[in-house]
Amino acid sequence: QMADPFLYNTGERSQYGCLGHEVQIEHIKAYVCRPSFFTDKAVIVIHDIFGWLFPDIRYIVDLIAGHGYITICPDFFKGTDPWKTTDHWADFADWMKAHDPMKVDKEADVVLKYLKEQCGAKKIGIVGFSWGGMAVHHLMLKNPQLTAGVSLYGRIIRDSEERYNLLNPTFFIFGEKDHTISYDQIILLEEKLKQYCRVAYKIKVYPGQVHGFAQLKPEDMKPEDKPYIEEARKDMIDWIKTFI
Repeated sequence: QMADPFLYNTGERSQYGCLGHEVQIEHIKAYVCRPSFFTDKAVIVIHDIFGWLFPDIRYIVDLIAGHGYITICPDFFKGTDPWKTTDHWADFADWMKAHDPMKVDKEADVVLKYLKEQCGAKKIGIVGFSWGGMAVHHLMLKNPQLTAGVSLYGRIIRDSEERYNLLNPTFFIFGEKDHTISYDQIILLEEKLKQYCRVAYKIKVYPGQVHGFAQLKPEDMKPEDKPYIEEARKDMIDWIKTFI
């Protein structure tokens, strides 16, 4: 069996009491948290391989909502099973084929329509983690309705020139010790964005951090990682606030 490639022990997690509620939008379930006041600004959160029910991602949704955004995490797996901690990494490639982060356009459109028509959203951003980070990179190339994006440790895949012609401002967050993403890939991303990207972008690597670092709830953080996790989250929110 392969070693767990994420250094991301999902078995040891504190529970989380969510602040939002679940809704059904056409063929998708979604978790929504709203701020206590009216706003026409919204953020879509794309979950990682552990899916929309995972406590860490719901914590992030609530955190962003606390900054004044209607925040929504749809089930991009459309009711199919997320990756589970008991699954074998030998099966991961097959699982990924059935859960392609480049095939999120239809669901994104459904959620955008809901946010605009049901929630009155005028400006909509997007953030995604790992699998979701890959999906954000894809959507920021394809969907002009998304005002700004933050891709957190999404593997940089398929080196083709159109991967760099982003439509709107995008921020790429990586962990220095993430062994699913090599430093060479990050350097290449930077070079290519410099060459092809016509909008604002930013790349930042956080010292000592492994894959999945930015999702941890406060009680699950190691003291030495806490400053970097908090910095990454502040940077993520600041990027959203700059454009949305």
